[in-house]
Amino acid sequence: MPEAVAKGTVVTALVAALQAVAHELQRLTAAVAAAVAAHADGPLVMSFPRTGRVNAAQILAELGDDRSRFVSDAHLAAEAGVAPVTYQSGKHRGVGFRRACNKRLRQAVVCFANQSRYRSPWAAAVYARARARGCRHPHAVRVLARAWLRVLWRCWRDRVPYDPSKHRTAQLLVAA
Repeated sequence: MPEAVAKGTVVTALVAALQAVAHELQRLTAAVAAAVAAHADGPLVMSFPRTGRVNAAQILAELGDDRSRFVSDAHLAAEAGVAPVTYQSGKHRGVGFRRACNKRLRQAVVCFANQSRYRSPWAAAVYARARARGCRHPHAVRVLARAWLRVLWRCWRDRVPYDPSKHRTAQLLVAA
């Protein structure tokens, strides 16, 4: 009987600690949402399908404010680790996973790309084509992330929110 009382006390203490953590998590999420809304590029990043406030904050933090930092969408993709790297030595040539990159940016972009396929028919089609070619899920999501980075870079550079009606490849998919 004393053991049951002790275990009950421990459970009660753990519940109180978890409630405090949950409350703090809600407070931090609200602070992140307010910061993203106040950021100059916040509405731009939030215009993409299923970005999410926390993920948008990660993308914004890793992109930074200096638009000259990424001279092209290929440069951004390489920095994000979603563009493959080519290895060559003598007659041997191979293509592999890019390990030297900004891993926080890769995580944010890949997370966004994975979620976007549930809202965007274009993203779902890009992912499905990658899977049909034999890519495993992580590789297919990186392929989709690379495709999204082309669009994100252009919107970010031009300071224009994402508009699916102006996305030509998405419109071709809808017309088909």
